[in-house]
Amino acid sequence: MTFYRNSAFIIKGLREFCRSGYESAAKNFKPEDLSIDLSSQSFMITGANSGIGKCTAYELAKRGGTVHMVCRSEARGQEAQKEIKESSGNEKVHLHIVDMSQPKRVYEFATQFRESGNTLNVLVNNAGCMVNTREVTEDGLEKNFATNTLGTYILTMSLLPLLRDTPGSRVVTVSSGGMYTQKLSLSDMQCERVSNFDGTMVYAQNKRQQVVMTEMWAKSHPAVHFSVMHPGWADTPAVRTSMPGFHRQFKNRLRSPEQGADTLVWLSAARAVLQQPSGQFYLDRKPVAKHLSFAWTKSSDAEKEKLMQILEGISAPFMVAAQN
Repeated sequence: MTFYRNSAFIIKGLREFCRSGYESAAKNFKPEDLSIDLSSQSFMITGANSGIGKCTAYELAKRGGTVHMVCRSEARGQEAQKEIKESSGNEKVHLHIVDMSQPKRVYEFATQFRESGNTLNVLVNNAGCMVNTREVTEDGLEKNFATNTLGTYILTMSLLPLLRDTPGSRVVTVSSGGMYTQKLSLSDMQCERVSNFDGTMVYAQNKRQQVVMTEMWAKSHPAVHFSVMHPGWADTPAVRTSMPGFHRQFKNRLRSPEQGADTLVWLSAARAVLQQPSGQFYLDRKPVAKHLSFAWTKSSDAEKEKLMQILEGISAPFMVAAQN
């Protein structure tokens, strides 16, 4: 089954996820969807100092939006902030330094942001990592899980009270096509029992978890519009660093960061998105299937509920510690 999933994924990727797939889909895009003034809107984007996160921050700022960049590196964040301000002509670009792998800090930041009187229309969960050896954070968490899954969960849950108070608010999460190769697995979420750690597969499992989280949030919080997306195979610093073999093999077919960010910008800003059902998975401005045909990756409602219960249990002690 793993061989079938991986083979079907590669075939689908070559057809849809490369630059040619974007160029084909873009023929049907409606330019008016993004001909929009965002000067009354506020956006928070994690991982906003490079790649598609930076492109998204620029596109939203260019349209007048207030942009809150959440970055791990202060130096890289300041450099990107300066560049976005200058290129967009928008001074309403703010920088926040947060390591998304540190759950207590994520909760503290979200609480401070919520209580400071800031408004928020759209949260973009873009930050992620693919660590190819098993690393454990100072909190005892496997780093990929801590960043991609738990950090996304805590930030979103902590900002929901603010988002629920804002009409037309949205949460957009950046997943990956790699999730097609994974069925939700809850037995060893932090890879404590694996003999051969595979960072690519761990990342893909985290991305499947993000898709399930989006589904469950959409059911539980109807006042907020949730979506999750695949940017396609884009040539970003993260891809070059974490997947050098993949980059060497497909570099001539990869999308530009701007092409990878297009659907993320559209989901964050276009009015048409709010007419779509909440909880869907998108590629190139269209909702698409969350599973490959005959790949046996679907999960039961009970398994999805269990994921949310596990995440609530893991995050609770960090939230309590942050309050004390």
